[in-house]
Formats: sequence, C-alpha cells, structure tokens
Amino acid sequence: MATIKDMIPAFDLLQPASVEDAVSLLKEHGKEAWVLAGGLDTFDWLKDRVKRPKVVVDIGGIQELHGIRDAQGGVEIGAMTTLTEVINDSRVRSQFSILATAADHVATPQIRNQGTLGGNVSQDTRCWYYRSGWPCYRAGGNVCYASAPVAMNREHAIMGQSRCVAVNPSDTAPALIALDAKMVVQSPGRRVYDAEDFFIGPSTDITRMTVMEEGDLLTQIHVPATWANSSFYFEKVRDRGSWDFQLVSVAAAFRMSGSTIEDARIAVNGVAPFPVRLEGVERLVRGTSGDEATQIAAGDLAVARARALARNDYKIPMMRNLVRRAVRSVSA
Repeated sequence: MATIKDMIPAFDLLQPASVEDAVSLLKEHGKEAWVLAGGLDTFDWLKDRVKRPKVVVDIGGIQELHGIRDAQGGVEIGAMTTLTEVINDSRVRSQFSILATAADHVATPQIRNQGTLGGNVSQDTRCWYYRSGWPCYRAGGNVCYASAPVAMNREHAIMGQSRCVAVNPSDTAPALIALDAKMVVQSPGRRVYDAEDFFIGPSTDITRMTVMEEGDLLTQIHVPATWANSSFYFEKVRDRGSWDFQLVSVAAAFRMSGSTIEDARIAVNGVAPFPVRLEGVERLVRGTSGDEATQIAAGDLAVARARALARNDYKIPMMRNLVRRAVRSVSA
C-alpha cells in the first residue's frame, strides 16, 4: 500500500499556448507526460505519489479550449470550461438544463469553480484500492482487491464487471449521454466520438476509462440541438449533500408528443466501470405515457442484469427506483 506523504514529486512543467503545441508535446514525451486541466484529480494522484510523471503539460493557457459557443443549433463547450461556467451559461440552462443540473451536483462550489467539464468526464475511478497504489488489475497487477468477499466494495459496480469492479465517477457523463453529445479528441488527427462510446469498460482496456490513449487530448464537447428543450430528469444519490461522488445517478431526456413519450435517452452512472445507457428501457417507454405499469417495468428491466458484490446490494433497488422516478417525471 502506498505511503501518503502529501508531497508532490518533481517534474518539468510545460505550458503550451495551442492545441497543436500540446499534442506535439504529448507525442514527444509519451508515457512520461501527464495532462493537467483543472488539477483536482491530478493533484490527488501526485500528492499521494502514486503517479510520478516526468513532464506535466498544463493546458490551462490554451484559449480555444475555454468557453461555450453556438454551434449548428447546439453548443460547443471547450474542455477547459469550468463546471461553474457550464452551470451559469444561459444557453445551457435554457436548452440543455440537464447538463447544468448535473454539473451543479459536482462536489462543492470551490471545486466547481476550478474543475473543468473535460476533467470531469476524463477523471479516473475513485476505487480506494487502486487510488492507494495497490497492485490491482487496473494498476497492472493480477488481482481485484475490491471483488473479494471481505473487501470494502460498498461503492463498487453491480454490472459491467470484467476483472475490475471500480465505477465511473463522473456526474456530467450520464447527462452528456442523454443529450447525445459528441466528444472531440485531438491526437495528431481529429476524432469525434458519441458520448456513450467515449467511455469504455475493463473488457476493452482495463487500464483506461475512456477511449483516450497516450498522446490524446480532449478538446471540445459538442451538444447538438437534437435534444434541446426536451423534458429532462437528473437525480444523484450520495451519502452527503456535497463533496461525495454518486452512489447511483440517473440522467434522462424525453421527447414528448402530448402526453406520449415519442423518444427517450436514459443513462445511469455509479453502477459500472462506465456510464450505462439503458437502450432496452428507452425502447420500452417509447409510445407510452409513462404510466405506473411502465415505470415498474422500466425499473425492473434496468436492473435485470445487475449482480451485487458483498456489500453493495442496496444499489440494485436504488437504481431500479431512480429509473422509475425518471419515467414518472413525464407521466400525466
């Protein structure tokens, strides 16, 4: 287990002024480089001396990564835009309020003032075994300490496990999936991913939580107009009203035709190593009024493949009920 010294190891700090320069530096330094955005996840790693990069690339000075702009009827949000800016932006609040709500549920005002949207979706899992330097599968070892019968796994996964049972910690991720957002990644070339495909599970690569590999840089998040002004629902359950990561959260967007659900996008987080889009539930609720029978069926279907660990069985009824409440939010 790592010895916490609360003292950051020495490194070279590089501060590029453009995306091109940042990508070039990341390519040059490879595995020795670390990207610094808002710094909230970074400084935890560095102070605990678990991560020891030789080079830190601070992207805070790249102006094109900051701010929220109109784009094809939707909005384009720079990866370095703070969560507070997302919360306060009039376009986000009026057309895509679920994203503002989700961002407002992150930690505390001080953290939201510093933390960025790009950092929130790119942060690593908070599993305490992994974060403390234990040699688990995700860290390159050959065991998952959290899956043992005597482990502290109250906050871990009930689905999507594949050797690793750590969960994705992002509050904004399920909201971006509900909005069908697009994630723009620069690496020498430019790639665009649907938000639901941006996050990956341990069966794809146990060392990463997103598609981003060495040398990649998340530059923008594009929220299209497709789901603007829909009926939104977001709820996050956590132990405390601030600071804490979600135990389970749900984000849903409903397109209504009168009292009928014409279309829906529903995602949950805190239950798997990646945010889970509930496509089966979406199909179930389409064409219904979200009546009580549909709510019950939706909740049951959402958890049909859930499997609890020794200490997190409470997450199954919690997830079931959050999905029911999301559907109930649009019922007549």
